[in-house]
Amino acid sequence: MPMAITGGLQTAARHLAAFLLPENGEALVAHVRIVDKYSIVPATTYLGSAFTETIKNPLLQYQQANLLVSATVTKVFDAPEGWEPFSYVFDCTGDITFDRASEIQKDQTAKLAYSLGLEAARRKVAAYVRLTHPFYETEKKPVDEKEDVKPLGTRGVWWHEAMRMLGGIPNLNLAVVRASSTYGPHSITGTITPRLTMGRVYQHLNEEMKYLWSGDLRINTVHMDDVVGALWAVAEWIRPIGRAKANELAGETIKFYPPEKASLLEGLEGHLPKGHDPTVPFFNLTDDSDSTQETLGKAIAELFGIKFGFYGFIANTKVKIDFDHMVEEINAKHVEAWTEVCMKSDPPIISPVVQGYVDGYMLAKANVAYKGDKIKDVAGYTLKRPKLDVQALREIVVAFRGEGNWPNYQDTV
Repeated sequence: MPMAITGGLQTAARHLAAFLLPENGEALVAHVRIVDKYSIVPATTYLGSAFTETIKNPLLQYQQANLLVSATVTKVFDAPEGWEPFSYVFDCTGDITFDRASEIQKDQTAKLAYSLGLEAARRKVAAYVRLTHPFYETEKKPVDEKEDVKPLGTRGVWWHEAMRMLGGIPNLNLAVVRASSTYGPHSITGTITPRLTMGRVYQHLNEEMKYLWSGDLRINTVHMDDVVGALWAVAEWIRPIGRAKANELAGETIKFYPPEKASLLEGLEGHLPKGHDPTVPFFNLTDDSDSTQETLGKAIAELFGIKFGFYGFIANTKVKIDFDHMVEEINAKHVEAWTEVCMKSDPPIISPVVQGYVDGYMLAKANVAYKGDKIKDVAGYTLKRPKLDVQALREIVVAFRGEGNWPNYQDTV
């Protein structure tokens, strides 16, 4: 039973391939094809030491391709000679960049997802599972899948629109998994790894690590082991029952949120106007930690043996007045210190894969707060890593350090 993974080499595709084709254990599938825009030989993006072993597996085929080209999308679903047609497709596509322009997000997230979904429906793929991210304006109280939550910013609008457009494709055996803040070894995206670099920076500076806002700001988390495990579980769940039954059991109405310019929707194939909202089998994915800035900050502080606290009223007010300037100030300090500690490593880390820079999303007052009961109750998924703790954070640092991607200068972890 062959599988295809589209996009996501920087997010979940590497981990998913390793899950499907374990180094020590029986493969879950007959073949895996990953298609993304990056080259792996030579590597034009971070791959991680674990994936460099996974790609040696003869059951894995990697294709470098531009999925924005319609002819390429068709070829994605053409199985090589001797392979059966693809049964499952895991859609990990989409632009995760925080401040990408609307026109780019429209093309690289919404239009791309729709073109893949159309072809998957035409090929009668048994399970089409899309991974989406916590790009929503949740409040302090965790939300379930039924609650109508506004997408956060331009990125959020187009990731949400991608889900709506996929939901409107007839006969597509679609299910969507919305993950909380992801973390784990060899994971460079999300908000957890950048917070670890912050901890290392303040350890190097011998200063207290301070966060903006307050300790009760939720940063709900989920380990990459559970991201890939849940994607597989949802695919296995929808395959025997199909979309209609899946809608009945787990379907939610996905409402419309407009982009900043209505003209961006003109002529957009697959767009469903307001009032024509699709029903989509939709699952939150979060661990049982119910992590907040305080619990996460304390765990990082314990890992690095540093003090941890929060900025006061004046600093938080300054951020509200001129957020962009505050982000620049914070990054100037962090990047300089991170570069210094990387250069003092032995050998020096000249071009760090793990960056000291943090984007505005991580510093913004944005809750990530989800209820995770539905995927357990309906799809029968059991969390492998239910709690984020200091040991889980240590595993991330150890993995990067083992590759030479984390500074060993005065290392205490």
